[in-house]
Amino acid sequence: MKSSVRTQIGVIGAGNCSNETGALAEAVGREIAKKGAVLLCGGLGGVMEAAAFGAKLEGGMTIGILPGIRREDANPWIDIAVLSGMGHARNALIAQSSDALIAVSGEYGTLSEIALGLKMGKPVFVLDSKWEIEGVQKAESPQEAVERAWHL
Repeated sequence: MKSSVRTQIGVIGAGNCSNETGALAEAVGREIAKKGAVLLCGGLGGVMEAAAFGAKLEGGMTIGILPGIRREDANPWIDIAVLSGMGHARNALIAQSSDALIAVSGEYGTLSEIALGLKMGKPVFVLDSKWEIEGVQKAESPQEAVERAWHL
């Protein structure tokens, strides 16, 4: 019997971002939805909201693993809100639940998700990163990041 479990691609990045970074994240979300994968993120604002918005524009499914215990804290583009009550520790759930991770710019929370993903053996792709991290794969465009994540 064929499995109906869909590929889950995690999009990670800061809760606040510039318009340029938001546009990159939105494009990543669109590409994830076009592939038929599920977009998984932290469910809040910034990169997470922009990526979820992009996925919804293409009819995609979004999951947000929130740090708190209030479903209403999720951005409006999240289909399924998972309430972790774990604060930043929820980053481990995001990394573990993703088949691959795509980091769009980011701050220290993103850095922790990158590290956790690498430790868990997940492929991690970055767009517009300010860090040089061994094991991370740089992508030149949202399309390239999603294509490479999809094939792994």
